[in-house]
Amino acid sequence: MKKYILLPVLFLSGIAAITVSCSEDFINENPPYTIDSENYFNSEQDYNNALIGAYEMLNSTYINVMLGEIASDNTLSGGESATDVLGIQQIDEMTHTPVNGNLKDVWNWTSAGVQRCNYILEFKDKIDFTGKNQIIAETRFLRAYFRFELVKFFGGIPLKGDKRFELDDEKSIPRSSIADSYAAIEADLLFAIDNLSPTAPQVGRVTKGAAQALLGKTYLFQNKFSQAATVLDQVITSNSYTLVSNYNTIFENNNENNSESVFEIQYTDAQGASFDCLQCSKGNVAVGFNGIRNYSGPFFDGGYSFNVPTQASYDAYEVGDNRRDVAILNIVTWAAANNASYGEGYKHTGFFNRKYLARQGDSNIGDQNLTNPNNYRAIRYADVLLMAAEAFNRSGNDVKARAYLNLVRRRAFGDNNHDISASGAALTDFIWAERKLELMGEGHRFFDLVRTNKAATSITGFVTGKHDLFPIPLEEIQFSNGNWQQNPNY
Repeated sequence: MKKYILLPVLFLSGIAAITVSCSEDFINENPPYTIDSENYFNSEQDYNNALIGAYEMLNSTYINVMLGEIASDNTLSGGESATDVLGIQQIDEMTHTPVNGNLKDVWNWTSAGVQRCNYILEFKDKIDFTGKNQIIAETRFLRAYFRFELVKFFGGIPLKGDKRFELDDEKSIPRSSIADSYAAIEADLLFAIDNLSPTAPQVGRVTKGAAQALLGKTYLFQNKFSQAATVLDQVITSNSYTLVSNYNTIFENNNENNSESVFEIQYTDAQGASFDCLQCSKGNVAVGFNGIRNYSGPFFDGGYSFNVPTQASYDAYEVGDNRRDVAILNIVTWAAANNASYGEGYKHTGFFNRKYLARQGDSNIGDQNLTNPNNYRAIRYADVLLMAAEAFNRSGNDVKARAYLNLVRRRAFGDNNHDISASGAALTDFIWAERKLELMGEGHRFFDLVRTNKAATSITGFVTGKHDLFPIPLEEIQFSNGNWQQNPNY
């Protein structure tokens, strides 16, 4: 399989000094050449390398995607036992606390993404060269993406402008409000929109359309429906994207970065990691975690049986909806038809997240389950259409809302006999239901339920006013020495 891979560079915000000498002699009239974080940005290549380092942190957002499903009504935790990755089990059961290893990973790894972007932006004016605005625009998109992930998980975040965070900043820089955090995200995306091309300079890099789509999503999460409708409609009317005609092919490894891909996180099976450093893997770790336990048979590889869809999720699809068997693998039916065998893990439902299961034939260098090459389709055109449908519906234009909703449904059923003709609040409900079906297994469901005030009636154990946000990791609260307040009711 041939694909573009962003070359991995470990580019931390505080690069340790590297000293290179031409002689082993301690007495040398020429001083050693030193590269450190304060004198690094001296060429276009330095900026490009730093940008690659910022892209690299997208790999670790696999855990964000898994938790967005497991915390919702779409899937259960799964795994081997009730104590297999305890943090995931607790989030599934809404018993999580500020002491949770998986939430700590979300905070640490996503914050590291912000820090790498801030590093570039802190030195954005050090030198000038042709094309620098492209690098800065991509950096600001990435910072907006990482910040958006943090805000939807944890609420207001600390902001330090275009400066890196330093030791003890947490004691003096407060957590900003959610509104101010979103305002910072909007500012980054508006800059990105003005400075990015509709066409990526290389596969996997962001475009103007990606920035517009994320800005529309940011507006939608704030109930700024008119603004969301305007910017999402710009993505649609640009004619830069189309729905893949055959839904069955969207998530196959030979159909990555297709016409429906607005923003796609690139993974590879050519460079592995280990459980000692999951965030170091260049493969999609979630794919191995989602895998069929003790599987033997064709097409798929095995895995750890986490993130298993529920019977209710399987049954939510109407007869004739082509998406069900692409989104959810019925392992009983599959095994019987393909002479396959499998094991049953904890909370076994008989279903697996087929979109992000390992396929046979990949190299999987390193750990078999940590280096799967399945790209994550972070923003699909179908998602843009459904966000636009919701935004138009909730800002008073049901004609356009129905048009965009029904484009998605016509692909799902292969006809227009299943078009929705409702208006007003009834149409809103249809759009929300369609998001569940179209985006099953893609990490959006929990946050959709929270922002639409449906979580308490959909998720067992969900407490309004508490579980709307996840807790800030306990260590961060302790490090702040009273400067940061924990989220409510934790």
